[in-house]
Amino acid sequence: MNGKRTAGPTVPLTDELAGVFARMSGLLLSAETVETSLSLLSSLAQESVTGSCGAGVTVIEGRHRVSSGSTDDRVRAADALQYEMDEGPCLAAATAREVVRVDDLRRERRWPRWAGAASSLGLRAALSAPLVAGNAGLGAIKVYADHPGTFDRRSEQLLTLFSAQAAFLVANVQSHDRARRLSEGMRQAVRDRDVVSTAKGVLMGRHSVDEDTALRMLFSRSRDQGVALADAARAVVDPAARRRRL
Repeated sequence: MNGKRTAGPTVPLTDELAGVFARMSGLLLSAETVETSLSLLSSLAQESVTGSCGAGVTVIEGRHRVSSGSTDDRVRAADALQYEMDEGPCLAAATAREVVRVDDLRRERRWPRWAGAASSLGLRAALSAPLVAGNAGLGAIKVYADHPGTFDRRSEQLLTLFSAQAAFLVANVQSHDRARRLSEGMRQAVRDRDVVSTAKGVLMGRHSVDEDTALRMLFSRSRDQGVALADAARAVVDPAARRRRL
């Protein structure tokens, strides 16, 4: 048995993926973290493409590449090899914005170093599709198989449709995460501002100085202690907190 797909009843691709798309829509409405959402996305990809033994998402931001939501350690390892060697089907799919198929890693000549290393993990076939939302290239989604010749033209079509929908999920999850981090950063900035103001008041009362002098004293403490201004202020407001850190 070589792991090739056997012929079966032909089901329209959109119908075949209808349930998957519905589950993706549910993710869009949830408050899941980026990692959790991408993990569920990878699991859906593995379920959708027959013969897949694992799946994962590569997110690319500038020169930064990271695997997220990988279904198992072999997928993470195979992806890490692509980033280390700067070659492989997932990177090619993301760069060219087209589906890339590897029928047999042991006979692959486009990325010989990666293919040789990945095949040692027991992987024999791979299929990658780009994640593109609007004009933005977000990365790629990929599935792997244990047997050569597992993926075919229908597999390509399935993953292409899947990735088109998945790209919007990834874009939405990333936007939500950036907004959450920005919101938390703003809240922290307000907290820092308030503790600095309180510390200035403490120093003004303790040393009978004006506001500018109190602020210079805080800057001096921050520099001498090698800590952020807000941390120096917290030590003034709550000396016990400083002793706990030490």
